[in-house]
Amino acid sequence: MTVIRGAVCAAVVVLGMSSSGRGDEIPAPKNTQEITTPLLTPQEALAQMKVPEGFRVELFAHEPDVQQPISITTDERGRLWVAECYTYAESKVNFDATQKDRIIVLEDSDGDGKSDKRTVFASGLDKLTSVEVGFGGVWALAAPNLLFFPDKDRDDKPDGPPVVVLDGWDGNAVRHNIVNGLKWGPDGWLYGRHGILATSVVGAPGASESQRTKINCGAWRYHPTKKVFEAVAHGTTNPWGFDFDQHGEMFLINTVIGHLWHVVPNAHWRRMYGTHFNPYLFGVIEQTADHFHWDTKEAWSDIRKLGVTDTTSAAGGGHAHSGLMIYQGGTWPKQYHGKAFTVNLHGHRLNVDRLERHLAGYTAKHEPDFLFAGDPWFRAVDLIGAADGGVYLADWSDIGECHENDGVHRTSGRIYKIEYRPQPRVRPASAAASLAAKDDDLVAALTLGLDWTARTARRTLQERAAEGRDMTAAREALFRLFDGGPLRGNARDKGMLAPDDVIRVRAMLCLASMDAIDDGWLVKQLDDKDEHVRKWAVRLLADEDFVAKDAVDAAKVTAALKQLAAKESSGLVQLYLASALNRMPLADRWDIAESLASSDKFEEDNMLPLMIWYGIEPAVSREPARAVQFVERAKIERVRQYVARRLTLEMDRQPGAIEKLLVAAAKTKDERLRSDILRGMSEAMSGWTKVTPPKGWAAVAELAMKSESNELKTTARELSVVFGDGRAMDELKALVTNGGADVSARQQALRTLVTAKPEGLVALLHKLLDDRELIVEAIRGLATVDHAETPKRVLDRFSRLTPEGKLIAISTLVSRPSSAKELLNAVAAEQISRREISAFHARQILSFGDDELTKQLTKVWGEARSSSAEKQQLAAKWKATLTPERLKTAKLSEGRALFAKSCGNCHVLFGSGKSAGPDLTGGNRRNLDYLLENILDPSATVAADFRMSVFEMKDGRIINGVTVEQTEKTLTVQTQTDRITIQRSDIEEQKVSTLSLMPDGLFQNLPEDQVRDLIGYLMSPDQVPLPSP
Repeated sequence: MTVIRGAVCAAVVVLGMSSSGRGDEIPAPKNTQEITTPLLTPQEALAQMKVPEGFRVELFAHEPDVQQPISITTDERGRLWVAECYTYAESKVNFDATQKDRIIVLEDSDGDGKSDKRTVFASGLDKLTSVEVGFGGVWALAAPNLLFFPDKDRDDKPDGPPVVVLDGWDGNAVRHNIVNGLKWGPDGWLYGRHGILATSVVGAPGASESQRTKINCGAWRYHPTKKVFEAVAHGTTNPWGFDFDQHGEMFLINTVIGHLWHVVPNAHWRRMYGTHFNPYLFGVIEQTADHFHWDTKEAWSDIRKLGVTDTTSAAGGGHAHSGLMIYQGGTWPKQYHGKAFTVNLHGHRLNVDRLERHLAGYTAKHEPDFLFAGDPWFRAVDLIGAADGGVYLADWSDIGECHENDGVHRTSGRIYKIEYRPQPRVRPASAAASLAAKDDDLVAALTLGLDWTARTARRTLQERAAEGRDMTAAREALFRLFDGGPLRGNARDKGMLAPDDVIRVRAMLCLASMDAIDDGWLVKQLDDKDEHVRKWAVRLLADEDFVAKDAVDAAKVTAALKQLAAKESSGLVQLYLASALNRMPLADRWDIAESLASSDKFEEDNMLPLMIWYGIEPAVSREPARAVQFVERAKIERVRQYVARRLTLEMDRQPGAIEKLLVAAAKTKDERLRSDILRGMSEAMSGWTKVTPPKGWAAVAELAMKSESNELKTTARELSVVFGDGRAMDELKALVTNGGADVSARQQALRTLVTAKPEGLVALLHKLLDDRELIVEAIRGLATVDHAETPKRVLDRFSRLTPEGKLIAISTLVSRPSSAKELLNAVAAEQISRREISAFHARQILSFGDDELTKQLTKVWGEARSSSAEKQQLAAKWKATLTPERLKTAKLSEGRALFAKSCGNCHVLFGSGKSAGPDLTGGNRRNLDYLLENILDPSATVAADFRMSVFEMKDGRIINGVTVEQTEKTLTVQTQTDRITIQRSDIEEQKVSTLSLMPDGLFQNLPEDQVRDLIGYLMSPDQVPLPSP
C-alpha cells in the first residue's frame, strides 16, 4: 500500500491539451491497417447484429463523431464520456507519438437513444486508456500518469491543467497490457487494472522507490480523498474489464488462461507466465468460471491460423475478452439480471455467464451467447450500463489480430446501445433529476432496482461529504435505511425496489464511503444475520493495516475477528477473514487462521485454503514453533502441506523447525497428517541433490514405510533418496525443462545443475534465456560458465528483464573481461543506460586490471576512483549540508528502507541485515564525521575480517566479495547482490584487498533528501518502522 502525503501528493503538468469549445486540436488520425476486408458502414454493421427477441440495438454514435473508443463511462447526468486512443499503434511502432488522444462527451438531449451533442473535453493526451468522472473533475489514465482534470463547475471545460495524481505506470514494454479500467467501486475507491507484459512502480510524483507499490498483472485501487494507492490482487494475463454485483462483489475479465475471476483482496491468481513477487505462494487461484470460451483441445493461439473453429464457436468464440458488465439496469427481463456479459473479440459476440454461489465463494456457468455482431470489423472493448437501463457497447472497429499488430484503422468507431424495447425508455435527464436534488432523495435512490441510479447516488453523497457539507440528516437516513426503518421523502415508492439485503449493503457502503461509521459500529455488525453485512464489516475493518489503527482499537478489532472466525459458518465471510489476515500483525494471525482451517468443509474451494495460506505465510518463518502447532491442528490438507514446505525451506537457517515438524509427524496417529508433512517436505526439496538427514527423519521414515498408503511410502522413498544417494542429473534436467512443473522446483533444480556443471549446461542455459520463468536464474548461472555467445544473448534480452533481473544480468556481464567489454559497448551505443551499472560493478571491472577496459569504463560511465583530497572536499560539503536542523527533518522510515537496499546486504543495524561487514548497532553512529568518513572513504580503515577478496576462478570469472564462512572444501562469499558458495578447488588465485566491499560513491546517485534520510536513520538511537508498503 502506498500512502500519498503532503507536497508529493500531486503535481500539475501542462500537456498541451485543448478542451471543450476549442475544437478537436489533434493531428489528423492516420490509418495503417491494410484493408483486406471491406469496412461496413455503421448502418450496414448495425443491420448484421442479432440479439434475443424483444431487444433492439441502436447506433448511439459513430465515426466521425467518435473514433478509437477505448473506454466509456457516464456522468451524473447520464451522458457518455469516451476515451479515444489514437496513439496505440502497430507492434513495430508500439505507441505513435505523432498522434494524440482525447476525451469527448456524447449526449442524448432528446431521449431518442442517439447522441445529438458532442463536446471535446480534453485532447493532446498520450496513451489514454480510461476515463472516469467524479469528485469535481475527470480522471484519466494516460501512462505513465493517472491524471485528474479539475472541473468544479461541471461546464465541460477543465478549470486548469491536469494534476498528476500518480505516476510510474509503464507505457512502453507493456504495450496492449497497459494500465486501464477506471471505475468507482461500491466502497468509494477508484479501481483499475494492469497487464502482465511489464511491472509498473506506482506512487505520487516525486515519491521514492520505498514509497511506491509494484503492480504487474492484476487489480489495484486508489482512494480519492485519503490519497492511498494499493494493489488489490495479483495474477491473470491482460485483464480488461470488471464490475461489481448487487452485493458489491467484484469480478474481473481476462484472456487465454481463464476469463472470469472473483476479486478478493490479497488474492494471487494464476499468471499466464512468469512468477509472482512472493516466491513462497506455492499455489495460485484458478479462474472462478467452470468453463472456457474456446475449445481447449486446441492451443489458444490456433485461432490465429485456424480462425474460429466450430467447436470453439460452440464454446463461446475464442480466448480473448474485453469489457465486463453485470446487468443490474432494471429494464431487461428478469432472466438477465445479475448475469455477467463480456465481449468475445474473436467470436464477434457477447458471452454471458451466470454467477452462482459455490462452496466458500462463487462459480460462473456458461449461458447462451447474447449478441452476434456479424461484422468482421467488430472489436468492442467496453460495455457499461446506461442511466435508462440500457447498455452502451463501445466498438473499436478494426480487423486483424486483437493486438492490432498489423496496423490500426483510426478513423472508425461505433457506440451501440442495447435496449429491451417493450419497456418504455427512461430519459437520462429524468433519471438524473432525482439525483441532483436533496440528500434524502439520494438516500432514497439507494432503494431502487436501477443500479446506475444507486451507484451514482452513493458517489454523489460521498462527494458531498468530502466537500465538508453538513451530512447529518443523510447519515441518519442511511442508518434508518440500514436498520430497515422508514425513509423520509417519497422516492421509495417510485420504480422497482431492490431486495432488502441489497438496500442494507448499499446503505452500509455509502456510510463507509462518507466516513460516517467507525470500527466500533462495524464490530457490532459482525453479529448481523446477513452474511453480506458480516462480510463487508470484515472488509471495512481491514481496509487499512492494523498497525495504523489506535492500539486499543486494533486489539478490540482483532479480538472480535477471532471470535467471529471461531463461530462463522459462511464460507464467504471466512474468505474475507482470510483476506483480512494480510492486514494484521503476524502474531495475531494464527488464531484466526487456525479457526478457519479447523474444518475441511471448504477443502475443495477454489480460494479459501489458498487465502488462509497467503495470510499466514509471512509468519511461518518468524514463528516456526507456532507454525508446527498450526499444522497439527489444521484440517485442510493443502495448507498443512504448504506450512511443512515453507518450514523445510528454513532447514539451513532454522534446523530446529524441521526437527519439530518431524516430531509432529512421528507422534501423530493421523496418517493423512503425516503424509501432508512429508509431501510438503518433498515439494520443498524438489531439485535438491543431497541433504544431511535432519534429526528425527529415521523414525518418521520407518513409520511411513509401514503404512498401507502407497502415496505415503512413495513420498518417503523420494525423501530417502535426497537424504541418501542423491538424484541423477538427468532427472534434474527433465525437471528444469518441464514447463508445467512448479516454478520454484525448476529454479532450485537449475541452481543444482549450475553447481554440478554437467555436460551440456551452457546450451541448456542459453535455451532457458527464452523461458520467462527461468531467465533470471539462467543469467545468474551463465556467470559460472564461459561462452563467447553469452554476452550478446543476455544483452539482447536485457530490456525485457525486471529490475532485479537487470541487476543479475549486469553482475553476470561484469564477471569476465570479455563480457564486461560487450556491456560497456552496449552502454556506449545507448542500448543500456549507464545508470544500470553501480559503483560496485564499476570496481569489479577495475579489478580486471585491464587498461583498455578501464579507459572504456571512464569514458562511458565515469571516474571510478576519487583522490583523498576529493573525498575530503566531499565530506566537508555533506557536513555543511547535513546540519542538526536539517537532520531533524529526516524521514527515518525512508532512511531504514534505503539502509535495507544499500547497506543491509553487508551490515546489521538493530538486529536487521547481514553480517558480512561490521555490526553498526554499537558503533559511533551519533558522530557525523565518523559516518561520513566511513561512507565516503570506506577503504580508509578496513578491519582484517572485513577486507574484500578478489577471487580469480579457474573458469575465468572474477568474484569480488568478503568471505563470511569457510570449510575445508568451500568458501561462502558475500558479494554486492548474493551470498555464494564456491569450491576451494575452483579458485585459481585469491588476493586479499585493502579495499572494503563497500564501494565508493554511495551518495553519487542519491538525491540530497535521501542522503539526509539515510544519515538520520544511521544516527537514530532506536529502530523505526519501515514505511508503509
